[in-house]
Amino acid sequence: MTVRENLNSIAQKRFLILDGAMGSVIQSLRLSEKDFRGEKFANHPAPLGGCNDLLCLTKPDVIASIHESYLQAGADIIETCSFNSTSISLSSYGLGHLAYDISAAAAKAARKSADKFSANGSPRFVAGSIGPTAKGASIYPDVNNPAKRGICWDELEAAYYDNARGLLDGGADILLIETIFDTVNAKAALFAVSRLLKERNIDTPVMISAAVSGESGRLLSGQNLKAFCSSVLHVNPWAVGLNCSLNPQKLMPFVREISEIAPCLVSAYPNAGLPNRLGQYEETPEMFSSYIEGYLKEGLVNIIGGCCGSTPPHIAELAKKAALYKPRAIPAGITVVNTDVSRRTIFSGLETINIADNAALIKSSTDTAANKEFLRLLGEGSYEDAVDEARDMVDNGAAFINVETNDEKTLNGFLDFALMNPYVAKVPFIINSTDMNVIIAGLKRLQGRCIAGPLTFKDGESEFIKKAELIRLYGAVAMVSVQGQKEAQKLSDLLKKNGYPEDNIVVV
Repeated sequence: MTVRENLNSIAQKRFLILDGAMGSVIQSLRLSEKDFRGEKFANHPAPLGGCNDLLCLTKPDVIASIHESYLQAGADIIETCSFNSTSISLSSYGLGHLAYDISAAAAKAARKSADKFSANGSPRFVAGSIGPTAKGASIYPDVNNPAKRGICWDELEAAYYDNARGLLDGGADILLIETIFDTVNAKAALFAVSRLLKERNIDTPVMISAAVSGESGRLLSGQNLKAFCSSVLHVNPWAVGLNCSLNPQKLMPFVREISEIAPCLVSAYPNAGLPNRLGQYEETPEMFSSYIEGYLKEGLVNIIGGCCGSTPPHIAELAKKAALYKPRAIPAGITVVNTDVSRRTIFSGLETINIADNAALIKSSTDTAANKEFLRLLGEGSYEDAVDEARDMVDNGAAFINVETNDEKTLNGFLDFALMNPYVAKVPFIINSTDMNVIIAGLKRLQGRCIAGPLTFKDGESEFIKKAELIRLYGAVAMVSVQGQKEAQKLSDLLKKNGYPEDNIVVV
């Protein structure tokens, strides 16, 4: 039985219990700077206190003891101590070059502990934690300079690739992309993970967990939860859900929202309350589990655990409650193995739109006098005026913003201003270009499930599928231009032959 099959078998019968906060337990140990440094980093020039992931190299016994305390409490899945094990996050400690090594060590420590507790016939699993980094690709660090970025896709993708590679090499069963506050970051991580899994020809379950910003129900980068889900389901995740953010009561309505739309397993691991003025979480294990019980009674989730402030006693109490209820049922027609649900009518920017006739609505958004004026301003490089025109188009009912250009500089110049305007960014974009480099540049900037193309058969079938698959991996829908019934049938046959999802194609 594969890891996926084993997990799915358990998930059909009961809740899977995720562990609690690694950082909260480490903090309670009051480790010294010397503990973090160990012998290997005794002379490292930068302070290392608080670099929890480094303990996987310098104090692996401490990390193992924490894992084992959660396993003893009843956790089925333990997370690796690798939340900040990307070169981006570790660079603040001068340790960016050790991202792979720390990731691998984190997974090895968790693997050893999980195997120790699996010996009694109750399988335990390791989730490789992939954190968001402290930088967002959609966040504007300087509103007076829209072109300035804190970080870009390529840097994120490279960092996530090494992080995931180390976690898999160390023995992780699951890859968990968590505490997502910016969907572009998440899409870069998913792209890196998809590339890695394809290279290795392995089927590792992927979990995706977002963090809402306060009580808005949106990510920090502005997307609402439905738009977020539409943006990440192209990878057919094993589970999607929410973590951190809020205490169980305040997170519950957002978990409910995810539960209503997710075509896969749903996870939730909220904070144990909110920190007081001393930074301490005051929600006791009994309080925490009683609040979480509401999730269990409603059948909102399949995987449940704790985030900041939660400890092994919190998870032990949670496991007791979970044993009394049945997990969330998978939506009708969807199995825990196959999450390829039709999303033909759903596109998104910061928000979603549902479309009954894709081709007609695309045409109505592109073949208008306003669109022609918008493209004129775009071509002139009058980006701020083009954004104003785009906003007027949205206010007048345009479902998409059709950005038609073969010039990458023009595209990026417009997006610098457009994505800063929530009234424009709320709708999906069409990256309308015959140049794949321009299309990719646009898709690396967009949070939502947009449209890109047009693709044609002029370069042959294999090149067509290659481009369509690349567009899908970037989280977008491929726009395809076909001529007549013969080409339409050719397209349908080609998609079936290559296993390409028909819901990821728009024919115009």
